[in-house]
Amino acid sequence: MDTLFVGIMTKFIVVAFLLLHTSASSPSSSSSSPGAAGMLKQLFQYIDDHQNQFVQRLREWVTVQSNSGDHTKWGEVERILNMTAVRIQEMGGTVDFADVGTHQLPSGETVPLPPVILAEFERDPKKATLCIYGHVDVQPAKMADGWTTDPFNLTEIKGNLYGRGATDNKGPVLAWLHAVESYQEIPVNIKLIIEGLEEVGSYGLLELTRKINDSFFADVDFIVISDNVWATRNPALTYGTRGSSYFFVEVDGPKLDFHSGVYGGSIQEPMSDLIALLGSLLDHTGKILVPGVTDDVAPLTEDERKLYDNISFDLEEMKSVAGVKHFLQDTKEEVLMARWRNPSLSIHGIQGAFSEPGTKTVIPKQVTGKFSIRQVPNMDPPDVERKVKEHLLQVFSTLKSPNRLRVTATVGAKPWVANLKDPQYVAGQRAVREVFGVEPELIREGSTIPIAQNFQEETGKSVMMLPIGGHDDGEHSQNEKINRIPYVSPLNSFEFFLHSR
Repeated sequence: MDTLFVGIMTKFIVVAFLLLHTSASSPSSSSSSPGAAGMLKQLFQYIDDHQNQFVQRLREWVTVQSNSGDHTKWGEVERILNMTAVRIQEMGGTVDFADVGTHQLPSGETVPLPPVILAEFERDPKKATLCIYGHVDVQPAKMADGWTTDPFNLTEIKGNLYGRGATDNKGPVLAWLHAVESYQEIPVNIKLIIEGLEEVGSYGLLELTRKINDSFFADVDFIVISDNVWATRNPALTYGTRGSSYFFVEVDGPKLDFHSGVYGGSIQEPMSDLIALLGSLLDHTGKILVPGVTDDVAPLTEDERKLYDNISFDLEEMKSVAGVKHFLQDTKEEVLMARWRNPSLSIHGIQGAFSEPGTKTVIPKQVTGKFSIRQVPNMDPPDVERKVKEHLLQVFSTLKSPNRLRVTATVGAKPWVANLKDPQYVAGQRAVREVFGVEPELIREGSTIPIAQNFQEETGKSVMMLPIGGHDDGEHSQNEKINRIPYVSPLNSFEFFLHSR
């Protein structure tokens, strides 16, 4: 088995520890001594010697079907949290399971939420403290979705390790733990927050953050999140994510499903109403048609515009990866802005409609459309929710339908943007230049990581996103994988990083 990637990813994080250590140290501090170089060689040797073991752990974690989007799978979520806790304890860390309360399901049933792991290793008051955030829940996956291999059986093909959660986010969480394991004396204090509900909006985590702000977070100097990927083949630092609100549009009609040959043409069908409602949300160019939703989008500054110049995003390659003939925009800059710093609306599916193979001439009595809006600064989720509901109610009134409409929303996560002048980002940029030999790409992430904004707002700590996943890893998609290629070339120059200050 080719396990080089796992070792490389862990080595990258080992170097990141030194990066964070030097960013928190005084300007006179240095990690460029021969002793430090020798220590790094020993660390890398340990990682190389334990690669098979690291891969086996990932295989065991991927086996757990911790799909948080299905509350009936929350037992599996708790199972993977327990496995994570055991691993931390085996490494000498202490673990607390924080209760985050209950959640009311759409049916009205109230269920307990899976707990959140709060962990730490032995603390040295002379060292800075790093808090690592990660999650071990995953998106749903099954062979029928189009997977080439079993999504819950880690499979290697040509150096790629395929499995649900491999890159989002079980692989990165394990990589951080492997990096900690590799040290005899780690240069920073380590705390961890590991949750199991990130994929559904991190229920209860905001309230927990507020509750432990004066205790768990009191001695934290900076927070690092590795829950995203590079944008291209080049190394990157991420300084922003989009927020998200998820909507359910339910149209309820007759009391039973009807035969279309008997009732077709004589009643107003819920499906027809729903299609009209969904069709009113955006046009063929991707423009959101909900009045007022985009009014508060932060304007593009010249400094921000310049950041896109150095990103080696190849439109033709991305078209091939995506399997599309063209994007809705014409230039690299326009495509990236559409994905990162502009809002978007996506329609995800219709519940209650006939979707199995074959034919069925049914008029469904109730259908529910599902869509989400990715939000950017300075959009506010409650304001977006209000405007969407007003728009759908207005459109529905024009249909003169006897059916009943109900619009609900969930998630409501805010966007996040970091300050690129923050010492962590300044140190990170310098490290990438010296370690990888290239200028880092400063990127945003089009998806939503709710806790980034919450951590920054509630704790006041420096938050940094350090992506360690490949640009083609396929998070949330079929054939999700960990790709070793983006990390191969810099190995020989890692030691040079020790001379970066």
